[in-house]
Amino acid sequence: MKIRVGMGFDVHRLVPERELWLGGIRLEHSMGLLGHSDADVLIHAICDALLGAANMRDIGYHFPDTGQEFKDVDSKILLRKTVQLIASKGYTVGNIDATVCAEQPKLKPHIPQMQECLAQVMGIDVDDISIKATTTEKLGFTGRQEGISAYATVLITAE
Repeated sequence: MKIRVGMGFDVHRLVPERELWLGGIRLEHSMGLLGHSDADVLIHAICDALLGAANMRDIGYHFPDTGQEFKDVDSKILLRKTVQLIASKGYTVGNIDATVCAEQPKLKPHIPQMQECLAQVMGIDVDDISIKATTTEKLGFTGRQEGISAYATVLITAE
């Protein structure tokens, strides 16, 4: 069995008059994340980690922000396509460990729903997805509530 790991990171700016999508679910908040797609930083970090583990470059290479076909796209579609891409090289998702950095909104109550959503999109068990939430103790752009970032580490396997 071949085992590989990957790490992903993403960040987007918080702006008014945008919906806030994290982990594939819409959260009630006064601001949303700015991006070419729905700007779901958690899904984008997971996609980058999966692609990196499979040595398939990054999310921007496969889903460029210059392409109209990805304008305002639901990031769950990108995640599903990413899982298909790594499967084309014989890989399956082993597990995911992710951290979202945000001052607001509080994410803890939403984590189980995010896990369910992501598990369904990727066709894996909920227990194979760990999502943690943290703040930056009011430091930096996250602390000033200018943006949200996410980190993801993944394990993929092939027979």
